Amino acid sequence: MKLLFMIGNAAVGKMTVGQELAKITGLRLFHNHMTIEPVIKIFGQYNGAAINRLRQVVFEEFAKTDNYGMIFTYMWAFDQQTDWDYVEYVKNIFKPYDTEFYYVELIASREVRLERNATENRLLNKASKRNIPVSNQRLIDDDNKYRLESMDGEIPFENYMKIDNTNLAPDVVAQMIKKQFDL
Repeated sequence: MKLLFMIGNAAVGKMTVGQELAKITGLRLFHNHMTIEPVIKIFGQYNGAAINRLRQVVFEEFAKTDNYGMIFTYMWAFDQQTDWDYVEYVKNIFKPYDTEFYYVELIASREVRLERNATENRLLNKASKRNIPVSNQRLIDDDNKYRLESMDGEIPFENYMKIDNTNLAPDVVAQMIKKQFDL
């Protein structure tokens, strides 16, 4: 089993690159909004506890399968210990199944991410982003509140790569990841 964490700031392209990578590898995509959107629809607001419990069930059940692996997209605040702990928590669910872990960090400027925040694919898959002014402000607020890009050398894991995808098409980035990790 393989588990690839696709990490990066809001609207950097985690889901879109994940979609392309899933097409060419056999990895299954579990983008973070697959649990966020239904919870918002049911509760009328973001409910982190419900989202995390749903993710836990998906991780536990998927880890038991004979699937090739999963891509999980995650906006990791590197200055928050709770986010580091969450990644370890997810890894611990998969460890008993001899899982290989991979980490891809995508980076792009805020200007590019604000443009991507309103793309058709994003809005199709993420209803909570459809109010563009509110979503743009949330992106800016998160940039100001958290450190969402790792510092050089900060990620201690094997099988890690950082890609500036500012000027790269999602399918090109997916091919780079597939080649780097022989997926």
